[in-house]
Amino acid sequence: MSISTNDLKNGMALNLPEGLMTVVEFQHVKPGKGGAFVRTKLKNYRTGAVLDRTFRADEKVPLAVIDKREMQFLYREGVDYVFMDNSSYEQRNVSPEALGDAVNYLKEGDSAVLPTYNDDVVGIDLPAAVELEVTETEPGLQGDRVSGARKSATLETGLVVQVPLFVETGERIKVDTRTGEYLTRA
Repeated sequence: MSISTNDLKNGMALNLPEGLMTVVEFQHVKPGKGGAFVRTKLKNYRTGAVLDRTFRADEKVPLAVIDKREMQFLYREGVDYVFMDNSSYEQRNVSPEALGDAVNYLKEGDSAVLPTYNDDVVGIDLPAAVELEVTETEPGLQGDRVSGARKSATLETGLVVQVPLFVETGERIKVDTRTGEYLTRA
């Protein structure tokens, strides 16, 4: 299925030779002389890499239909992550490569939206922040209240983040899934 570059919208998925891309932004340009063209910023679904690409106006590009399903992370089986579809209760194994950095924020029982293309999981949409438990961090020293001072903390998923000195082992904290940074105590 193809679509004209004149009909592009933000968030559309395209199946280009460079890979499965989503339109981040686009701009129609009509110069004084010469043909009109469409300048786009595309993001690779799998790698997250951003690419600038220019198309002729009304050029046909292959449209990709991405099916987004809400699924619950059940458990790990070997290296794979096992998810259950919240509507059909069907289970499927997903490789860590398809999930990328999201594996640092997933714990059993969490729900996430998994975009699929041709029955392949091509990524994961996580909430902006997740709550995770601190499993290991050095104790903060009494009176050590230097503003902005940080220490390392290991979370239940194995992710290591920098946290303020007052955060203790066993506490739950909120972590930004886009930057991997500590936000606040939960």
